[in-house]
Amino acid sequence: MRWRSAIDRAITPLGLTHAQYAVVVPLLSMERAGRRPSQRQLANFTGLEPLYVSKLARALERAGLVERTSDPDDIRAVQLGLTDRGREVATRAVERVHGLQDELTAPLGGLSSPQTRALIESLQILLDASQNTRAPDSPPRHTRKEQRIPRTKG
Repeated sequence: MRWRSAIDRAITPLGLTHAQYAVVVPLLSMERAGRRPSQRQLANFTGLEPLYVSKLARALERAGLVERTSDPDDIRAVQLGLTDRGREVATRAVERVHGLQDELTAPLGGLSSPQTRALIESLQILLDASQNTRAPDSPPRHTRKEQRIPRTKG
């Protein structure tokens, strides 16, 4: 919970909630990869419920950070894109959260240190093991790759 509180303190001055951060940062990453996702594609990418992504997208649109447009290939779908202001805010939010990650891992030598990499690999093994032992009727967990918010170059 302390981690989430730290993220909230870092991004709240940018006008973002933690949930909105979980939408704009992956959207920024997808845009940089040349993709303009639909709300459903973004929901699948983030692991959030499509209805929740739709609600967040509308709030972000009202805040001037996201634009929602009709998908030319599917009249039922809505595509999402960041506005110029949205890109700026998302980039600044990523920088702030990466600063927190650097702070958190400083005792291990920073994000790219061998100790931090070993810790991440150990945690990944534990996550993978817990995913393999989940009950058959429980929802699937996301892989580390799906959960990871990529570093962006600013």
